[in-house]
Amino acid sequence: MSAGWALVLLAAVGHSGAMSDPIVIAHRGASGLRPEHTIAAYMLAIEQGADFIEPDLVPTKDGVLVARHENEISETTDVAAHPEFAARKGTKTIDGARVTGWFTEDFTLAELKTLRAKERLPLLRGTAHDGKFDVPTFAEIIALAKTHKVGVYPETKHPTYFASIGLETDTPLVAQLKAAGWDRADAPVFIQSFEVANLKRLKGMTRVRLIQLMDAKGAPADGTQPNYAAMATPAGLTAIAAYAYGIGPNKTMIRDGDAVPTSLVADAHAAGLKVHPWTFRAENFFLPASLRSGIDPRGHGRLRDEIARYLELGVDGFFTDFPLDGSSARDARRLR
Repeated sequence: MSAGWALVLLAAVGHSGAMSDPIVIAHRGASGLRPEHTIAAYMLAIEQGADFIEPDLVPTKDGVLVARHENEISETTDVAAHPEFAARKGTKTIDGARVTGWFTEDFTLAELKTLRAKERLPLLRGTAHDGKFDVPTFAEIIALAKTHKVGVYPETKHPTYFASIGLETDTPLVAQLKAAGWDRADAPVFIQSFEVANLKRLKGMTRVRLIQLMDAKGAPADGTQPNYAAMATPAGLTAIAAYAYGIGPNKTMIRDGDAVPTSLVADAHAAGLKVHPWTFRAENFFLPASLRSGIDPRGHGRLRDEIARYLELGVDGFFTDFPLDGSSARDARRLR
């Protein structure tokens, strides 16, 4: 291991291999300030102190993993403005939901590279950076992370759906991580998924740490569990611990706004699981009433105070669109 990577791991991993200091995970990069899943967003996140950068991974028609929040790309690229791709608009059923638009699996990588990213939440974050950046590949993101000595936290999006159309994603993901030298339990990598079956498969394919994502409502799209609520019980968490290193719950499952916190963090820790909640955002629109500043939903409230609340509850890391606020809140707690 290089001296640089040793410093990265020492910042987050104790001598036993367990995470010690809470980690800051840049949710799709510094996505509150740049269009999400762009090299510019990831680079800014690194500059702002993120420990890990998070790409959501979907495949192209020619099987290349790229970073997009969804395989439907009209919300995050200018594809609708490209007349040469107009005929590719269509409707598909993805995880039981009918979705209309343009899909990464219908484009080669070369074609996707002609598109430009745009802001997914323009009413809250504006459009000043639209049209400046392309769609990055996972290989490009790995190279960026290795150059700047940060970790990667990829999410496998819709793995059952993609496998059903002949574009299975787990194998190429693991292959790229192994090629990067990342097939160890102490590698600067977490793989996350809202599904269960693919995480269990990944358990036998790689030694990197796995994270079971959970939402406040709904159930895994692969039909393996009745709902996420059942998975968040002590019995459900014990079952998750058999294949995963930790959980990534919707932050409302830990504390819903200004409500009294639940026992999820303590229950997860009792099962031997780490806890990385999502997603912390600065805009008043996303903050609990007590932490908003003014009445403009676009205005920024007291995000650092919100993160501090969860750090006090013992979370082991957190996803944020604003890594500078995240690293500042974490470091302030460390120095107390």
